[in-house]
Amino acid sequence: MADRTTFEPDWVSAPGETVEDLLEEKGWTKKEFASRIGLTQKHVGDLTKGRVPITADVAERLSRTLGSSPGFWLTRDAQYQAALQARRAIEEAEEDAGWLKELPVPWMKKRGWIRGVKGKGELVRECLRFFGVHSVEAWRKQYESPLVAFRASDKFERKVGSVAAWLRRAELEATDMYCEPYDSKAFKEVLVDLRALTCEPDPAVFIAALQRECAACGVAVVFVPEPKGCPANGATQWLSRDKAMLVLSLRYKSNDHLWFSFFHEAKHILDHSKKMLFIEGMDGLSEELEEEANRFAADLLIPPEKAEELYLLSKRRCLSKEDVRGFASEIGVAPGIVVGRMQNEGWLPWTHMNGLKVRYEWADE
Repeated sequence: MADRTTFEPDWVSAPGETVEDLLEEKGWTKKEFASRIGLTQKHVGDLTKGRVPITADVAERLSRTLGSSPGFWLTRDAQYQAALQARRAIEEAEEDAGWLKELPVPWMKKRGWIRGVKGKGELVRECLRFFGVHSVEAWRKQYESPLVAFRASDKFERKVGSVAAWLRRAELEATDMYCEPYDSKAFKEVLVDLRALTCEPDPAVFIAALQRECAACGVAVVFVPEPKGCPANGATQWLSRDKAMLVLSLRYKSNDHLWFSFFHEAKHILDHSKKMLFIEGMDGLSEELEEEANRFAADLLIPPEKAEELYLLSKRRCLSKEDVRGFASEIGVAPGIVVGRMQNEGWLPWTHMNGLKVRYEWADE
């Protein structure tokens, strides 16, 4: 959750104001003060108006003449200069306010991804902090350019800013997650064991186990809800040579989609380029690689020989829910996985047996 207690005043106080207050207390004129501190009257005037910075030499003179330590005066001036720079930065950021329309700002605020701030300039700066870039131009190079190749199908809206925000949030969560160095062999082996988690309906149980087992192999698994304009089921990206990120959006909110997406993305981590970004649910990737990932997920969840057995059984007679539950129990997966496979293969209408699927909701929904 973003820190909402940070105090950032919208006023700027020059050290010269403190100098003038002390002169008034002591009853000194600026002319007398200039004589005492050994500076010209012009320099003193510029100093009290905040037009010149306080150097180490001037800080020493102020300390001897008006009191406090040289460090106090240097710190006072540093804070003032920082406040001036922040004000200039806000004014410059306001020129990029149009960029905010490309981002799911209300969603990001609601989820606590960014703080609630005043003014468009501050909001631009807050969004830049979220993405970890210094300018909108840098954001376009780091996030927009890599996503240009990805397209949504005609059924869904795709906004680059929404996809970028979703990926960035996943990146932040995955970066904070401790993982052992990536071990391809161990990850491939653990995937077979993770298949049994499809039978666990409680997300609190299977998510913890999934994250723990994958982290031990160098893969950070995170769940991030997708904002409007991000038609992604899951994605994979390498954060370093020894750490991969696998993010799931829970887009369709059913266990068959969730687990298929997980194993689909796992294939990209196992066998496909570490330099590529893979986003499931959006076009733009190699059809061959996507088909490989689809086949891997389908075959791991329901082995080919068992899938053939299910196909022949469905051809002989109309399967009941009890048949599906029995078959799922026999092969060790959730019934919803079997229903999803049959629907996808065309062996079962999309409207049938959806009650066997487990549905999920995000906590704040």
